[in-house]
Amino acid sequence: MDENFDQLYAAEQRQGNIFTLFAFIAIFIACLGLFGLSAFSISQRIKEIGIRKVLGANTGSIVSLLSKDFLKLVLVAAVIAFPAAWYAMNKWLQDFAYRIDVPWWVFLVAGAVAALVALITISFQAIKAAVANPVKNLRTE
Repeated sequence: MDENFDQLYAAEQRQGNIFTLFAFIAIFIACLGLFGLSAFSISQRIKEIGIRKVLGANTGSIVSLLSKDFLKLVLVAAVIAFPAAWYAMNKWLQDFAYRIDVPWWVFLVAGAVAALVALITISFQAIKAAVANPVKNLRTE
């Protein structure tokens, strides 16, 4: 009987492995896009960052200022994705003999991990811009 159940769920196991692989690829591509977007956004605001540094802003406040915009985008994406993911997961789980409900904290953890990954991706560019010499950035005007 166990072998019959294993055969029934073998396709689900393969599908899970494929989804895991594609999820890691999608996260990597999203991080590359976020890295490029943050680099572009910071290069557009380089003079603003220089003026803030000259007026006495510390590195932490500049990093938080630059990261705040991207974290808002992650929050909007989470608000859109969580109901869609909950609906799709419930529809998929209805096909199984032993059905479970998806707890709410799974989405909370997923949102926190997404925000952490976005923050790590953005922080490299933000810290690089915040510790740069403001005189070099303002001299080009």
